[in-house]
Amino acid sequence: MAKPILPDEGSLESKSVQVEQMFDSISPKYDLLNRIMTFGIDKGWRKKAIQMLKPTNPKIILDIATGTADFALAALALNPTEVVGIDISNKMLEVGRAKVKAAKSDLIITLLTASSEALPFANDHFDAITIGYGVRNFENLDIGLKEIYRVLKPGGALVILETSQPSSTWQKLCVRLYTDKIVPRIGRLISNNGIAYSYLIHSAKNFPYGEAFVQILKQQNFKTTTCTPLAFGVSSIYFATK
Repeated sequence: MAKPILPDEGSLESKSVQVEQMFDSISPKYDLLNRIMTFGIDKGWRKKAIQMLKPTNPKIILDIATGTADFALAALALNPTEVVGIDISNKMLEVGRAKVKAAKSDLIITLLTASSEALPFANDHFDAITIGYGVRNFENLDIGLKEIYRVLKPGGALVILETSQPSSTWQKLCVRLYTDKIVPRIGRLISNNGIAYSYLIHSAKNFPYGEAFVQILKQQNFKTTTCTPLAFGVSSIYFATK
């Protein structure tokens, strides 16, 4: 297994602890920074990912690495009876709970503190699982995917929205210029934490994407696995079933 990308390479803390602390620190400005750095396009990407679940008509949905609950709230378009969001960052969840309450959706959406690698749910429990920009933050990707497979019902669907890399050289250069030079400066200016956004960019560049990640899902026994690139490949939606 490749050496994990850490927020602070000099720290002796585990990746999960570092990621938790990092997201706690940027939680007040996280949504604002996301809108600024993606020009608001990320909202449309989540909507597209959720629509891929529509044919399966899921009623009980789990949103892993829910953060401030953007994906959990987007899942309401599917008319579920229950949405559970989990995250290791309590500060992000506090922001998410305020958004859920403001949307008057707290009877449907529940946000819990939990690790993706030790999901506190029974086997074969959820009709669908969503993850938005979270799998690259797993401490152990294989264990996380095994847990996802365990709690997903047979025939249930998994949708993952994650960063990827453009296919053409010039697009890749443009994206790299933006992410390497501009994004950390924006993060530092607004959140006073340029290190966090440097990590997010570094982890995105080094995470397997496209066919490589499709093969990882297949190795964990997921079926009908597909990858849909977005915006020339800046992000991708992965769809799979159990």
